[in-house]
Amino acid sequence: MRKSLLALVLLLSACAPSTAQPTDTGDEKTGTLRVWLFDEANRAAKEAVVNEAAKEFEAAHPGVKVDISYLTVETRAEKYKGALNDPASAPDVTEVGNTDLASFVASNSMADVTADLKAWGEAGDMPADLMSTVKVGDKAFGVPWWIGVRALYYRTDLGITPPTSYAELVAEAKKVRAANKDMLGIAVGGKYVFGAMPFVWDAGGDIATASGGTYKSAIGTAESKAGIKAYTDLFSNDICPAQQCADLTGGGTVEAFAAGRAGMGILGNFNRSAVEAGVAKGKYAVVPLPGAKPGSVAPAFAGGSTLGVFKSTKKRTLAAQFMLTLAGKKYGLKLYDAMGFVPALKSARAEVVAKEPFLKPFIDTMSAGTRFVPVDKAWTAIDAEKILPNMLQKVITGKATVDAAATEANTLIDATFKK
Repeated sequence: MRKSLLALVLLLSACAPSTAQPTDTGDEKTGTLRVWLFDEANRAAKEAVVNEAAKEFEAAHPGVKVDISYLTVETRAEKYKGALNDPASAPDVTEVGNTDLASFVASNSMADVTADLKAWGEAGDMPADLMSTVKVGDKAFGVPWWIGVRALYYRTDLGITPPTSYAELVAEAKKVRAANKDMLGIAVGGKYVFGAMPFVWDAGGDIATASGGTYKSAIGTAESKAGIKAYTDLFSNDICPAQQCADLTGGGTVEAFAAGRAGMGILGNFNRSAVEAGVAKGKYAVVPLPGAKPGSVAPAFAGGSTLGVFKSTKKRTLAAQFMLTLAGKKYGLKLYDAMGFVPALKSARAEVVAKEPFLKPFIDTMSAGTRFVPVDKAWTAIDAEKILPNMLQKVITGKATVDAAATEANTLIDATFKK
């Protein structure tokens, strides 16, 4: 999952009113196709896969040269600023963190690719819940590329029985803490929104709901409050004491589990290498995070990356075709082999599990249905203002009841949508 780039999205929002609104200006069938992708710590592996796709595409499209650029966090904002102010310097195809897509759409930078996806031969292999992450209203502005979800890691050397319900999770966490006073029963964090949201979604709640193209906060509903209570109840002295856990982020919970300071943790498939590098190596297993109903799976946040077409492209058809080439099963599997990124397509996921049994609980979690943040430019402000973690921390530290904290957050979220 990609962390939202606040500076980038604020920049996009700021530039949108003052820049000329880009439109499709042609459909050239030859020339250089510019592609911007995210840089990685092990870029060489990703680059090898993308270069192979580019060579295949060039062979099938005489007169076309695919030019790949990798954007670092430090320079990404300036690159996009240049693209918005000067469409001639913009990419034709770009990778976007999926929580940032709505802000790109709001800045009028992304092309509507609804028709391209409908005509795509692999469209039926894309889960509907993932497609919802690239839609603003009824239009699609990208295609999911890879996905990351969280599940429940637990220590296999502590006598933990893998929980199949919330009640069992609580019981096992208390058992670990009672037997190991210096260990957290489960590492949870007051600043770990994507660790908390599965409990809210499982209870039937949500951050917000959409109606008529607009969002309205739902964090103050009775269902959401029930989920907030389920999560914040884990911050007890006999599970994860508030004084130790209220300030933990998602990264902090990963560190606690990997370092052997917690019996369980809600971690992503993408956190495996961190766990393998710690004390917990060789002493853990993973199961889906259970819901309240015995045998159920709590919905997980669908993190990951999206591919899209920049609206200013002069090579509209070529751009959409290359986007779908990268997003297809063939290169999705190759990207998994190279980087460990789980493909979005269902059939590719099945093949990945056959190769790597470790991923089965994550795939089972995805198959049970994932959820997402509001696909609206306001999400960036909601995230930046820390409305949800502030709500959680007020409850955890006893500064507010669940009812009061959720009601306040509900008001703040609605105000942000209206801005």
